[in-house]
Amino acid sequence: MELEQLRMFVAAAETGGFSAAGRSLYTSHSTVSRAVSALEKELGVKLISRTNRLLALTPAGELLLKEGRELLAAADGLSAKLREPELPEE
Repeated sequence: MELEQLRMFVAAAETGGFSAAGRSLYTSHSTVSRAVSALEKELGVKLISRTNRLLALTPAGELLLKEGRELLAAADGLSAKLREPELPEE
C-alpha cells in the first residue's frame, strides 16, 4: 500500500466520490478510481460499493478510512518534523 493510494482513498471517502476527490487532490477522477481499485486488488478486499454514482464504504473501507486518516496524519507529521531546522546534520 502506498501513501498516495491511501490519500486518494481517504479523499474519495470524505468527499463522497472520485470526481470530488480528484478536484480536491488536483488530479482526475480516473486517477483516483484507478488508485482505489489498485488498493482493493492489493489488499484483497472491496473498500467501496459503487452504485448509481453513490459511493458507500464497506466495513473494510470504514476501517481503512479510520486507520488511514491516522496513518496519513502520522506520515505528514513526521515529514514536517524532518524539515525542522533544529535537526542535527550528520
